Amino acid sequence: MTFTFDVFKNIRPYYLQYLENCSLETLNKIPDGYNNNMIWNIGHALVTTQMLCYGLSGQPLKISEDLVSKYRKGTKPEGDVTQAEVDEIKTLFGTTIDTLETDYNKGIFKNFKPYTVSTTGNTLTSIDDAVQFSLFHEGLHLGYILSQIRAVKN
Repeated sequence: MTFTFDVFKNIRPYYLQYLENCSLETLNKIPDGYNNNMIWNIGHALVTTQMLCYGLSGQPLKISEDLVSKYRKGTKPEGDVTQAEVDEIKTLFGTTIDTLETDYNKGIFKNFKPYTVSTTGNTLTSIDDAVQFSLFHEGLHLGYILSQIRAVKN
């Protein structure tokens, strides 16, 4: 899993780049033809990795229930996000993969509740499956962000 965590650590800076370099207005803008915005995609990627890895393993999440309720599967932006929330997401995005890797290496993910993901129809049956799928999921949402940044700038 070392390679998978290394890829996570290489993809997360792309997300952080948008959090650091885009205005709050840009992060909150829902481009024409989309049903969400850049900050929602970033928050959703953060929440989903936590829910798949920690949640399905019966471990406490490393993020707040408020973030989960705003960004979990099936949600959409319900209003503009504040700079304080952007800063919180930015901090968590910068730290949670290291924490996940540490917890993985400690072996805390002993129990895992199988879960079939709607994106691909695959069933996650272990923490290894969840970590690997989470990386795919974050790549998918990075693609959405790249598309949205082009739509916002046009």
